[in-house]
Amino acid sequence: MVVFLEIIRIIDCGNGRISAKRKSRRKAAEVPKKRLDMISRKNGPGRPQKVVPSEVVGRADNYRGILALVWDKLWPPLSCAETKDDVLEAIPNAAPYQREDFTANPSLLLAILKDPKFPKLRQPRINFLADSFAGLGKVTPRRSRDICARERAKAQGIGQIIRFEFYVECSCGYQGPSRDHACLKCGAPIPQLCFAELGQYLNLQDQNFSSEE
Repeated sequence: MVVFLEIIRIIDCGNGRISAKRKSRRKAAEVPKKRLDMISRKNGPGRPQKVVPSEVVGRADNYRGILALVWDKLWPPLSCAETKDDVLEAIPNAAPYQREDFTANPSLLLAILKDPKFPKLRQPRINFLADSFAGLGKVTPRRSRDICARERAKAQGIGQIIRFEFYVECSCGYQGPSRDHACLKCGAPIPQLCFAELGQYLNLQDQNFSSEE
């Protein structure tokens, strides 16, 4: 950014005074203007978020599935790893799925394996490694596990639909939601033909969705 300052020529008329107007103009010229890119942005309250929790738990679930498929081949060489190079040698031969994720940060993987709390059993080991690594080093392995635990607890707390109803127009004059798949006013049941047509519609929608993938 280029700032142009006005050059003012001041002439002393012999009385040793400079007009107030000229003084103010000179002072304004000497005060540097603030650059726009030097204005700090105001952050929101709390610490800046390093990761997106939903992405961490999604990645962890994906890693759990991958590790479960290759664990029997992966664990023997991985359990003997003492250096980053050992980790890099163990992964490619046993983990063909998303190996780049694991080889990109061997130091993190090695630190997780050396954690005193690393489990002794197969599935807990898989879960511990997947949840710890899902933060990709942007947060500590412990923080990554805490995020996964919190997000799964939140998901379990979400309600589940245990019953569905229809909007019906009955010959008795009632229009509105059904109750137990029947007219709320007179109790007339919804014809089975409606359920058959609904099933055909849902199957068609499922086929269309699968063909788009």
